Amino acid sequence: MRRFSWLLGTILLPALAFAGPVKTGDVTFKSGDETVAGYLALPESPGRHPALVVIHEWWGLNDWVKEQAQKFAEQGYVALAPDLYHGKVAADPSEAHELSRGMPQDRAARDLKAAFAYLAARSDVQKEKIGSVGWCMGGGLSLQLAVNESHLAACVVNYGAMPTDAADIQKIHAPVLGNFGADDRGISADAVRAFEKALQGAGKSADMKIYDGAGHAFENPNNKAGYRAEAAADAWKRMVEFFNRTLK
Repeated sequence: MRRFSWLLGTILLPALAFAGPVKTGDVTFKSGDETVAGYLALPESPGRHPALVVIHEWWGLNDWVKEQAQKFAEQGYVALAPDLYHGKVAADPSEAHELSRGMPQDRAARDLKAAFAYLAARSDVQKEKIGSVGWCMGGGLSLQLAVNESHLAACVVNYGAMPTDAADIQKIHAPVLGNFGADDRGISADAVRAFEKALQGAGKSADMKIYDGAGHAFENPNNKAGYRAEAAADAWKRMVEFFNRTLK
């Protein structure tokens, strides 16, 4: 680990949990024969903590994703946001589209399992209490990590692609929480309800919420036209409460 700094934690919804000082910095970890970079945020408090793999949108590992990792660290989690684009960050939608299309899916799956393994090997992490959370592209990858990593303890998907194959759904052992927009032109409300029904039918724990008047990426204030503050605050509250139940 390197370049760690101290940050006084703040929290938008103080009634949900404590807001404590956190440490942040850049780290690297091995993924097969490659070295992957990541952004790590963790509580200042000593001892072992639950942990989260925080998965970026199609923009890449930008400041907003790092802020989400910091916010989860304030809640008491060791939060690792891996760089799935290996050093690239998109500046506009066309570049984001190009980067997401060019990212090898098998490499992304391997990098996420490596991020999980990195957290599990840390002395300050409760290795049986590691979850995942992602938005947009990262939401779908959060679910893929749940498919590929049987020891994942909790999974959150925010408006991400959902698996439809029964065999993949059967491999999901972690409880799943989802936040979606009713006006999302890429992910229909019917698809969300079908996914929730498939999970429950397979004996899995699933809690999906569809927000009226919200579209894709409604939680990110950088999405000037699509940001929905009230829905975003509720989605954050749901995530905090879900991880408190499943990981603490």
